[in-house]
Amino acid sequence: MQPSSNEHDPYNGLTRAEPTLPSPAYWDIAGYQRDLDAIWHRNWVLVCREADLAQPLAFRTFRIGTQEVVVLRDETGELRAFHNTCRHRGSQLCQESEGRLKARLITCPYHAWSYSLRGDLVRVPSKSLPDRFDKADHPLYRVALSVWRGFVFVNLAEDAAGSAETSFDPASGNLANWPLETLLSGHMLRKVMNCNWKIFWENFNECLHCPGVHKDLSRLVPIYGRGLMGRHDDPEWARHADNDAPEFSGGLRAGAETWSRDGRVHGSVFSGLTPAERTAGQTYATSLPSMFIVGHVDYVRTVRLVPLGPEQTELTAEWLFSPEALADPAADIDNIVAFGTQVLEEDADICEVNQKGLRSMRHKAGVLMPEEYDLHRFHNWVRDRHAALEHQSDLGR
Repeated sequence: MQPSSNEHDPYNGLTRAEPTLPSPAYWDIAGYQRDLDAIWHRNWVLVCREADLAQPLAFRTFRIGTQEVVVLRDETGELRAFHNTCRHRGSQLCQESEGRLKARLITCPYHAWSYSLRGDLVRVPSKSLPDRFDKADHPLYRVALSVWRGFVFVNLAEDAAGSAETSFDPASGNLANWPLETLLSGHMLRKVMNCNWKIFWENFNECLHCPGVHKDLSRLVPIYGRGLMGRHDDPEWARHADNDAPEFSGGLRAGAETWSRDGRVHGSVFSGLTPAERTAGQTYATSLPSMFIVGHVDYVRTVRLVPLGPEQTELTAEWLFSPEALADPAADIDNIVAFGTQVLEEDADICEVNQKGLRSMRHKAGVLMPEEYDLHRFHNWVRDRHAALEHQSDLGR
């Protein structure tokens, strides 16, 4: 039905040309440090799943920008996170990327200061202690930790607020009907991309590139082949408002059931999904700056980002399946993983192409097209967090 003239037009597109972030924001070292200070070191960041730290005394270390964190499960089963730094002279505590502690202590390899798994300093091997030295004044530097649906997040801010759940984009899809907590990892992909972390998120937030970059994906999701992400990205969406064909609705091509090379499911379909969730083909949830998760009818795919430098970003993708699917020898998991890997590799390649052109001395900033409305929203998210940090710095002066 055509909307009447006095109804709000829900067309998603931008109505005027908007500038991108300035070009140096993607390669300048000082700009990278501002990103770390304002965003990566002050927001909830995905580090792993609870299942990765299943047993007491299990630990993993993670680097977030310039900061290294150790996440562990203590002897009572509680998850805890600390800066991987000794209070004595700043030595690194855990040298391995993951493992199991040999005792209910974290002991510094340099001078053997030892801490309980709650972070309390319990032993200093010096022959004597300074006057008025109190071990209680020297615990490990604690890091805020929050668990969402089996995913473990940390927040490096000393005044960390909210929780991992509050970090998700309000416009994200609802994954309540997916059994996230019980899913198991079927495959993991790690890749270092030679691009700024924001370049990847920009690519994620538009589909103008899809027809040229993702030819197979565009055939599977026909609306992507039109360079659109959703029905309301089309300025003439109202003409097709009642047309449920996938090129207008955003669903999968006729006969397809999921994201795989052949479009078929390769395991049991999640029983709790609604008919709308089954026909949607893909449901996205996003938690800036570090992750997005995609629910399909038979599996879930997660993508985690970590900045390694101004022009390098690590991507870790994981494919999660039901235990029954992984135990079923007839389930062709490789069919699913190969398709998702292809899409991510195509994204990574084109993001690197984007990065290579940004150092032109003539290119001060780009310009957004109407379909890139979510890029504009992302850019404003970045700008708002930089402004908030600057405001806080001004108050502290």
